[in-house]
Order: sequence, then structure tokens, then C-alpha cells
Amino acid sequence: MTPRRIVSLLPSATEIVCALGLRDRLVGVSHECDHPADVVGLPILTAPKLDVHGSSREIHESVGRLVGAGLSVYRIDTERLAELAPDLIVTQDQCDVCAVSYDEVVEATRALAGSQAEVVSLKPRRLQDVWNDVRAVADAAGVAERGETLARELEERVAGLAERTRRLERSRVACIEWLDPLMAAGNWVPELAEAAGGTGELVAAGAHSPWLDFAELEREAPEVICAMPCGFDLARTEGELRGVLDDPRWSRLPAVRLDRVFAVDGNAYFNRPGPRLVASAEILAGLLHPEECGELVPRGAAARVSAAGAARSRA
Repeated sequence: MTPRRIVSLLPSATEIVCALGLRDRLVGVSHECDHPADVVGLPILTAPKLDVHGSSREIHESVGRLVGAGLSVYRIDTERLAELAPDLIVTQDQCDVCAVSYDEVVEATRALAGSQAEVVSLKPRRLQDVWNDVRAVADAAGVAERGETLARELEERVAGLAERTRRLERSRVACIEWLDPLMAAGNWVPELAEAAGGTGELVAAGAHSPWLDFAELEREAPEVICAMPCGFDLARTEGELRGVLDDPRWSRLPAVRLDRVFAVDGNAYFNRPGPRLVASAEILAGLLHPEECGELVPRGAAARVSAAGAARSRA
């Protein structure tokens, strides 16, 4: 039977469902789902158990306390889930801190007497995994052909960008997923940087994002730094980054001396393993190669931040 009622419990899955032309089947979302705009207002089925408005350090410590106590970072509204009676639930099995996990969803659906909902769990590590997740969601929703078409289009756009930047001078770029404490952006981000015409050795493609000692960042000597904290929009990232750059150690980094430190909207782009990862690669290309690719950066997606403590200019 073709699923008619879909629940998505993470933002990237919501974007995949809508990109497949299935917005009309979507009946419930997570508290973080906000794109495309018309999903805002759908029933919300998850909530965080911590204050997400704190500083990077405060959020890190709150997550650590919950995980250390063996608790989930999120809660599911099982009563509302039962009322919505979905026949397809899309969740993830990649990061217990990023969104509700597969095990939590399975437990929640088992609690619903008579539930026949299929649970599709996404676990992307590399770009190819993301494109395959598009295919998996499409297949579960009964629109496999649409999924194949969309996945192929996304792959081809990234390949086209890589070809465009192939002959350009490559800069060492450090993509930072968390600012306090420092974390390098792993998983698919190194592939985005490579397609954008950058190079770096902080983390291998497909590897989980690792915590980072400042000494490691200093040894990397990045010529470009791109801050993309998970869950932070551009304005919030700018604020956090300005505080970090007040540390005099940062002035030793080539990127700071070259005034090539950028904040980006990681929440909308880089940290969502869905269709907008293609736009994320294009944003990086525009920051790395402003003369050749600057037009690829959407307004409001990135900003240059100086060590003096103020945003210098928006991309």
C-alpha cells in the first residue's frame, strides 16, 4: 500500500519529502523543521530536553549531562503521533544529539497499539549516502522514479561544481562544526569543501565530526575558516565567532591574518543532509573563490567576521 500519511522527525528528511513532491502527504514534523516555509504550522512531534538558547559551552555541557545519565536529548509526543496515525515515519540513526534516534522512534511506535507505520531510518555519512537516502525515502513513499531523478540531479550539480573549481587555486579550509569546545566538521562536509575547490586534513570524508585541540587547528594553518555550528543560524554563529576570535591565539592563524574567516548558516545548509547540501557546496565555492564563484552565495547565507569583533561584510 502506498503511504498516504508521512511524519518526518528531522529537518533534512522533511526537505527530502517536499523535494519529492510529497508535501501534501506530510502530517507531522519535528520542532526544527522549517523548510520549505509551508511546513511551518504542521503538528510538531518532538521537543528538546535542554535550553537550546544557551552558549555553545552551555549547550555542550547540558548535552553531556543528559547523555552521561543515559537519557535522550529529545522527547517524542506519542499521544499526538497516535492521533496523526502515520503509515510512514522518517527518522535518523546517525547522531543521538542531532535529532530523535531510530531506537526512540521504534519504541514510540511499539507503544501505539495496532500501529502499522513503516519506519525509515537515515544514516548519512558521505554525500553518496545522502543521495541514497533520497532514493530510500522515495521508495518507501511509492515514488521510486522521482527519487532516482532527484538524486541524479543533485549528484550532477555537485559534479558540475567540482569541474568548475578544478582548475582554480585551492586554499586550505577549516570547517568548524562547534566553537566551544572546538569541533571539526566531518561526515559529508570534507566532500563539500573538495567540490568547492578547497583542501584540508582535519577530518576525513565520512568520519564523524571530531573534537579539536587548538594546536591541531594551528598545525593545519587554514587560509580560510568557515564556522557552521550545528543548529545555529547565521546571526547566532556570527555572535559566537566574534567571541572566539577575541582569543589572541586565533591571530596566529593565516585565515585570521588574511581576513578570511566566515560565519555561515549551518542550520539551514551544511548540517542538513538533504537537497540543500548542493547549495552548501556552492556557498563554500563562493567564499573560497569570490571572483569566480561569488554569485553562488545566497544573500544572508554567510558573513565575513573580523578578529576586531564585528562582522565586516555579508556575502
